[in-house]
Amino acid sequence: MWRTVRGIGSRVIRGLRAGERSGPKERPHNLFEAAAAYVSACAEDDQDRMEEAAGWVSPEALSFGVNELACRAVAALARERDESPGAVARALLGLPAA
Repeated sequence: MWRTVRGIGSRVIRGLRAGERSGPKERPHNLFEAAAAYVSACAEDDQDRMEEAAGWVSPEALSFGVNELACRAVAALARERDESPGAVARALLGLPAA
């Protein structure tokens, strides 16, 4: 039994050491980074950057990130303008006041 435990431990340590030798790995993008890059590329009408950012995460994650960014942006603008989030959202979309 102890031989098995020692064998597992030495394999784990060898794997960790091999990972150290391979150098630093590029950190993957998270969904909020992807959403920020995607939305800013949309605002600048940069199709290449939009496609690049869309490839960083799954479509579902990107959709969630864009939704979260929109919610936070509307809330921040509403506080800044001292208006309701609904009024700000309608104004940003060019809709008449409700």
